[in-house]
Amino acid sequence: MDDMMFFTFLAALMGAAWRLATPLIFASIGEVFSERAGVLNIGLEGTMLVGAFCGFAAAFATGSIPLGLLAGVGGGMLFGLVFAFFTITIKADQIVVGAALNLLGMGLTAFLFRTYYVSTGKGIEIAQPVHIPWLSDLPFLGEAFFRQNFIVYSTILVAILATLVLNRTSFGLTLRAVGEHPKAVDVAGRNVATYRYAAVMVGTGLAGLGGAFLTLGHSNQFVEGITSGRGFIALAVVVFARWSPMGAFFVSLLFGLFYALQLMLQAQASIVVPYQVLQALPYIMTIITLVVVRGKGAAPSKLGQPYEMR
Repeated sequence: MDDMMFFTFLAALMGAAWRLATPLIFASIGEVFSERAGVLNIGLEGTMLVGAFCGFAAAFATGSIPLGLLAGVGGGMLFGLVFAFFTITIKADQIVVGAALNLLGMGLTAFLFRTYYVSTGKGIEIAQPVHIPWLSDLPFLGEAFFRQNFIVYSTILVAILATLVLNRTSFGLTLRAVGEHPKAVDVAGRNVATYRYAAVMVGTGLAGLGGAFLTLGHSNQFVEGITSGRGFIALAVVVFARWSPMGAFFVSLLFGLFYALQLMLQAQASIVVPYQVLQALPYIMTIITLVVVRGKGAAPSKLGQPYEMR
């Protein structure tokens, strides 16, 4: 491979990495909010599937990508409301409820898709890359970073806003306190349950948005299991990122790089490694990440623990 081919390959790899990391960025930043408030939602996979299906269904019916994205967020938040009711109000085990929602999300979306859409054989128009004058034409950088659609670009804004909200606002600081010292928040007159509900709504709304991207900004069709384990990988991203929104952004990019790499290597005729090994790259990295960061994180002290109001 000569230098020109190498740089072309690298530019395409970097561009694909950001695009493939987009659903992880949304889901992991949303989960940061939830876990910072002490709520562990392992139901991200099911929530993203619901977001992907709702986004596809809305765009299929209206032809509008913005409405599809809103439907994805709404579907995710509806799932989040169910999760919050059982875990915060009823105080059911968060792991059990999250696992149940994963199963519900997989089964419900598969049933609805087979019932109403699989026979149509039709796709939808997806978000197209935005051409940025001058920047899009730059060698290497143009293809890698300035030929993405608006949903991909929005991940930067989401990461910055999430960081500011969690670290520079009264809401964010109180939400973090709820995950560390909920009793102190309660004594101060703030409603712990309200903040946890809000955190779950933000988290599942962003997870739904991440799912909607898969059908509106990446593929033009919903397929069963389209998330392919991204919800579980997002949970690992949160731990690796030390519960930081900006950290989740960059760690997601790293995982997106492995997603892109395995796809591009499969297209190389000279690669003799079985394609199943290449497909496993993101999941192998997830396992390695969890092993490396095991016991080194600073998880919220009340993560996964229900709070009894006084």
